[in-house]
Amino acid sequence: MGTWSRFRQRFSDALENPTLLGFLFVAPAEFILLVFLAYPLLLGIWLGFTDTVVGREGNYIALDNYISLVHDPTYWLTAYNTFLYTILAVFLKLVLGVGLAIVLNRDFKAKGLIRATVLLPWIIPTALSAICFWWLYDSTFSGISWTLMKLGLISDRIDFLGEPYNARFSLIAANVWRGIPFFTIGLLAGLQTISPTLYEAAEIDGAGSWHKFRKITLPLIMPLLMVVTAFSTIWTFADFQLVWVITKGGPAGTTHIFGTLSFQRAMAGGHFGEGAAISNTMLPILVVCVLFSYKYLKRED
Repeated sequence: MGTWSRFRQRFSDALENPTLLGFLFVAPAEFILLVFLAYPLLLGIWLGFTDTVVGREGNYIALDNYISLVHDPTYWLTAYNTFLYTILAVFLKLVLGVGLAIVLNRDFKAKGLIRATVLLPWIIPTALSAICFWWLYDSTFSGISWTLMKLGLISDRIDFLGEPYNARFSLIAANVWRGIPFFTIGLLAGLQTISPTLYEAAEIDGAGSWHKFRKITLPLIMPLLMVVTAFSTIWTFADFQLVWVITKGGPAGTTHIFGTLSFQRAMAGGHFGEGAAISNTMLPILVVCVLFSYKYLKRED
């Protein structure tokens, strides 16, 4: 048997190995992930330990960037904003998403059309949604203020984006509007897997709507609910576009979250090391959310 024939035989035998064949199939995707995800992540972690600025190669400074952040009042205000933004937005999306999923799980006319309409906030580009909300919140041309004044509910225009707490809750409202469809569609899929016979048996036993929800619906969708909540927490905690387009961290930096402050310090300010350090402080929480999601996905399996 010649060299070429032996090579073909070994190659054919190798392709029959499921492990090797599986690796070859996923190799292109793994290469893309390494180039466009792993490399930027590792580079960002490294930059957090340097004093890199625009136009100058940085030097290794160990934990100096992180020590500086500990003494930075703007950083702690940003941390407060980020947790407030994430906790309230995810909680509201959870409650409203569960309620809307239960309503859409019932039979009624035009059910398919309404389900498709519910998806619109999710499929519209984030930047476009943010621009619409920025217009609605505008101090002069706010459609919300105009409507409330026409109804006689207020006498003066609401300063949505000029007062810190108004701006924070305005951003939360925009995030909730955009994120409800993710909860709704995900939970709706879970609700449709619950057998109707369980509800029929509960009705025979005299159970009301609340008891059926608490004893049947909630326990059966809980693993899926935890996964959806974890994913939403990750996206909300690491949000950038919505906040940057609507407020750019204003007024006076009081609506910055980690993503926008990192962008401002690194890209607008040119301090790449400091911006990377701010971004890196998000990693532990995001890793916990990923592990939490993985735990419940494994439980589903």
